[in-house]
Amino acid sequence: MRNVRILVAYDGSHFHGWQRQEGFDSVQETLELALESLVSSHVTVFGAGRTDAGVHALGQVAHFHVETHLDDDRLRHALNAHLPEGVIVRRLETCADDFHAQFDACGKRYAYRVETGRFRLPFPPRYTHFVRDPLDLAAMREAAQRFVGKQDFAALASAGSPRKSTVRTIRSLHIVARRSSFAIVVEGDGFLYNMVRTIAGTLLDVGRGKLDAARVGEILRSCDRREAAATAPAEGLYLLSVLYEPRAFLGPDRGPRGVPGLFG
Repeated sequence: MRNVRILVAYDGSHFHGWQRQEGFDSVQETLELALESLVSSHVTVFGAGRTDAGVHALGQVAHFHVETHLDDDRLRHALNAHLPEGVIVRRLETCADDFHAQFDACGKRYAYRVETGRFRLPFPPRYTHFVRDPLDLAAMREAAQRFVGKQDFAALASAGSPRKSTVRTIRSLHIVARRSSFAIVVEGDGFLYNMVRTIAGTLLDVGRGKLDAARVGEILRSCDRREAAATAPAEGLYLLSVLYEPRAFLGPDRGPRGVPGLFG
């Protein structure tokens, strides 16, 4: 029996969120069923955190205890062979027996993707939030910095998830812009339910001119969810990475023919 941690990517449109729910497809249950078919016994998978229906992940982290003769690389290949479309295990490694994906995490990084223009591009809408309105990027960047720091974020939290405190620390918040799209990239020590999507909705309202950038501070001090903007749709949100000290999944992802990718 060994403790194994995995780095998971998934298309949130295929699942009703991360957490196992009776009658709905979830990422957690999908991984557990794949492991059960592989090792012929039930294995409980613990994730670093929940993501809602429609929210995507490039770097979700989870762990489980399993008894198998397969080494890490063969176990990853076998597990991926048992997984359906929409989810894949990117990395897998045996770790300390007391490692816990949720309780050992020291932060997370998210990105909220927005496509802009007069007309939506002819690609599935489930991977980005489309905005047709003109947006004031400078005002949005000014407002974004008002979220940074240790503050009470009760005004940005939707009901539905228990928490001991609504105080969190946002370490950085950047808007990375391209010609017809941008991403709101935020890193913090933890996030309240729907907090990142409410930050995105608030920044979009600043960009539209519905809110002044200076209002962000007032909204946070109010601790009143009604003062902030509407929660942005789930399809634009991606869990980029879960942070640990020391870092997990160190070193290149070496396969049987070396490290994949371009060199030189």
